[in-house]
Amino acid sequence: METKNLWILTEERPKREVIAKILYKFSKDHQISCFIDTIRILPILNEDRRFSFMYEIVGFHCNRVNKVFLRIVSGYSSFVDFLVFYQDDQPLETDSPIYAIEETKTDDAESRNTGVYQRASKFVYVNYFYPSIRKVMLYNLRITQKEFPTGTYVFGTRCLLTIGVEILGKDLPSGTFSPFRSVDELIEMKSSMRKAPTGNIPISIMKNVDEIRISGRLYKSGGLAHDPNIGALTLICATLRTLGWEKDIIITSHGLEQTHLKHDNKFVRIANILNIKLEGLKVPVSLKDWDYWKYENEGEKLGTIFIHLIVENFTNGGTIFENHAGSEKGYFITNKGEPIPLQKYVDREAYKKGDKDSIVSIPDLILIDFNRSEIINVEGKKYEFRIKAIEELKNFTPIEDLYIKKYYSDYRIIRSVVLYGGTATKVIEIEVGFLLNKYGDLLLGIRAPDLFKDAIKGLLDFWFNVN
Repeated sequence: METKNLWILTEERPKREVIAKILYKFSKDHQISCFIDTIRILPILNEDRRFSFMYEIVGFHCNRVNKVFLRIVSGYSSFVDFLVFYQDDQPLETDSPIYAIEETKTDDAESRNTGVYQRASKFVYVNYFYPSIRKVMLYNLRITQKEFPTGTYVFGTRCLLTIGVEILGKDLPSGTFSPFRSVDELIEMKSSMRKAPTGNIPISIMKNVDEIRISGRLYKSGGLAHDPNIGALTLICATLRTLGWEKDIIITSHGLEQTHLKHDNKFVRIANILNIKLEGLKVPVSLKDWDYWKYENEGEKLGTIFIHLIVENFTNGGTIFENHAGSEKGYFITNKGEPIPLQKYVDREAYKKGDKDSIVSIPDLILIDFNRSEIINVEGKKYEFRIKAIEELKNFTPIEDLYIKKYYSDYRIIRSVVLYGGTATKVIEIEVGFLLNKYGDLLLGIRAPDLFKDAIKGLLDFWFNVN
């Protein structure tokens, strides 16, 4: 086996523990020795002290891997959390990755559907672009795994195993979790599961001689947008195809009209891939020249992820909440280190009656400066929307009252804006703590939090030994 670089592409803020699991899996699968120390994800600066928009992962030692690099990308539709490439040069869209990895922190204890179903369509979709790729569902649980899994979880996991998805990070008793062996076995298990509440349209499967009919609502919020059912129906249909069913698969009771079907819709594309029909409707032929991913060079999260990682690696500070744009919402970490979900409303009933002020607005990032006893609520935006970001800082009172003051009563609260993009070479607005412009310049604001200053200084010291 020759020596190459590893490249990890992701839409998410990369977590040390997840990266370590990915690297360990690579070495185990390829039967090569490795040592994994403390993983650090470090921004690479060029000779002009600008960010190259590339990160190097250090702490992984393997004689078959030169270096490990990471870049933030953006998927065009239904992108998995990580694509992993083993090659010398930076990946192109036409290169073939070795892994497609989906990370979830959602356990069966929190949601019967989210953890196993909503991500299932991503594996079906990525398989269209890279048929030989190894597909992995990686559970990065922050809470105790449920002792007795629900029938929904068992069924969904068996479907994933049938279509070739590997499961990491969860205990799967072999007596309960195994791939389905036949179409009839799948249908029998689904039929034996607990029925949906009265008033809901159940997902039920009926097999005839020349077709299989599956009921499931796909209509939501004015269109084809019922994500849990999109995932569930996609996974069931993909499993049926894997088990050899070549005849018609028809979705019934979907609630859709012809006008809801657009050729670029995620489910319409999957319906084309799996040859799924929608009862009473004509599935549009989706465009064939799809792209799967591109390097991210526009999104606000380029700024907030950068700040997150340099605070994590170059200061004594840390993060107690993250919700980077387009990424999965994290847990709030209490002063005792316990992860808790944030509530959506100050008063749910008031919100239902039309009071939009009852929403708990959440920052993109909440940082903690232990040395100075400060909490920093960060709102991330693109440079062109900086005024809007400053306005949104005013909305953080509920989260501060409900959570920060409760768990960190001795800490001073700061609100700050982090921006990405544009060509400005200095920060004017005092509310802006940091700007990463499109050239990679690192620009601190007039009143930047001291934690930001420490992080930038540490980064520059690392690369250039600045005194």
